[in-house]
Amino acid sequence: MTRSRRVFLLGSAAVLGSAAVARAQEAATGTPAPKPGDLPAGSPPAFGTAPAVGPLVSPATFTEAQKLVQVELTESERAQAAGNWRNSMAALYERRTGPRKVALEPPLAPYSLCNPVLPGHGAVPQRDRFVRTDRDPGPLPGTDSAIAFAPLWKLSRWIETRKLTSGRLTHIYIARIERFDPKLRCVITLTRDLALAQAQRADQEIAAGHYRGPLHGIPWGGKDLLDTAGIPTTYGAEPFRERVPLKDAAVVRRLHEAGAVLLAKLSLGALALNDVWFGGQTMNPWLPEEGASGSSAGPGAALAAGLVGFAIGSETEGSIVSPSMRCGVTGLRPTFGRVPRNGAMTLCWSLDKLGPMARSVEDTMLILRVISGQDEADLSSVPSHLDFDAAAAVTGLRVGYFPSWMNEDPATEVDRKVLAELPRLGLTPVAVSIPDWPYDCLNAILFAEAAAAFEDLTLSRKVDGLKMQTPDSWPNTFRQSRFISAVDFVQADRMRRAVALKMQGLLAQVDLLLVPSLRDETLVIGNFTGLPSLTLRAGFVHVSEARSDWAPDPQAPLPTFKPPRRVPHGVTLLGRLFDEGTLARVGLALEHSLNVGAEQPPGF
Repeated sequence: MTRSRRVFLLGSAAVLGSAAVARAQEAATGTPAPKPGDLPAGSPPAFGTAPAVGPLVSPATFTEAQKLVQVELTESERAQAAGNWRNSMAALYERRTGPRKVALEPPLAPYSLCNPVLPGHGAVPQRDRFVRTDRDPGPLPGTDSAIAFAPLWKLSRWIETRKLTSGRLTHIYIARIERFDPKLRCVITLTRDLALAQAQRADQEIAAGHYRGPLHGIPWGGKDLLDTAGIPTTYGAEPFRERVPLKDAAVVRRLHEAGAVLLAKLSLGALALNDVWFGGQTMNPWLPEEGASGSSAGPGAALAAGLVGFAIGSETEGSIVSPSMRCGVTGLRPTFGRVPRNGAMTLCWSLDKLGPMARSVEDTMLILRVISGQDEADLSSVPSHLDFDAAAAVTGLRVGYFPSWMNEDPATEVDRKVLAELPRLGLTPVAVSIPDWPYDCLNAILFAEAAAAFEDLTLSRKVDGLKMQTPDSWPNTFRQSRFISAVDFVQADRMRRAVALKMQGLLAQVDLLLVPSLRDETLVIGNFTGLPSLTLRAGFVHVSEARSDWAPDPQAPLPTFKPPRRVPHGVTLLGRLFDEGTLARVGLALEHSLNVGAEQPPGF
């Protein structure tokens, strides 16, 4: 074993002089004699000289560990590393192993903040402007079912003109939840009493001439990771079933102020992964034999089944896009930093985003306008302009697309039809490309941050109480992530900047991108660079087997269908940072041109 500088000094003859010599020196100079182990005044601290702590390690420990991080050490290097590990590295874990443990409370964010705006990025947009469509919603439908499935933009007009009351609409949705939720499992907590009280207040205010805006009186559902004061917020996970927060999340508070009616806390895959929660799997109304996809499974299913007027979902890497796609609804993932997340469960500080899910493109913008804006309690939220004019022309906008991606799975004929539709709308398709890099390597950041967010749950073994314990579920991933190299985490962060620079250059050539919704690269790149996305129904496809977010399990094969079943299929638009207005304008044009949004799932 190599001897550290301090150990060497402790054993040297210069330090181990006789007691008599020490006493003589003290008497002669009047200063205390140095004790064994003391360093000369002005000596700096040295790495590798701390007291030995932690379990014993040997070269064999490193022989096995290097397989996890894929680094090759020689025999002598392993011996050297093992020789002073307990003096140099083991103490770095004292924060959690003791004796001086430091508790890191859940709201505490990392010191380093993620900022998707890189040098040279022009501020987009330059002004605040919001112009909704002036379309006539038409007469109030004659059936409760038709009212329930109406998009938010219509519901808001009927309530504003007093053709529909919030009270009636709330009762319609409560009755539908009671009827359909047992088969969908999309509602964790029905907030009946609160909803009825808020609806009554909304009707009184509107009758008195105090109309707060398009969300006033509209019943909505929140993904159950949004804190609601005095109402359980469970994260869909067994260890948090009894959790009741004291305060509302910032987004919930803003929706209350807008007069929206909180009707339900909607399901999410436990701790925001896929679509299985402690109450079971949330199912897709279009194909009840398959899950709704996740993690915003409840919002997707509830909207598709006509159980709420709109919903708030969240996305870290696909959790708005995927359920919107599968359930045939519209999901808007805002730019990272536009919508504050304080009071929402943290999975990944540098990736989490809250966003609207609804039944039309315009709906998502009406919601985004209310929930946007900086909140000091979320250090990553930033002030930003929202520029949206529904009447503005899209003619001349350049839409980038990746030719090879449009001809490979998971793209379908629906994706290719939308690409062909662009010129008819006055949009210019532009073939683009990006480097063939291993973008999934960025997930080292997601896994490490998620494991840190739920460290206490993992180390206390409470994570073992989650329903899903498969190799691809959180318990195993949280444990595996303990062994991600800190060096590789930093390198992934540097690669993240390189990817962001590439995307900044790409989006300087085009105004937005059209991409297959579930293409892995687009989910990774879009989320890690903070870009906004809009997913909307664009057509229908036929499937002969149920789809799943989970890795295949030979012991539990998925249902198959003969003949194949018809289900909705969506496309996704990716935009420049903070340019949700352009996404929505193009989305509106596609929505009107394709005209496939009104169809409802059979049986609902």
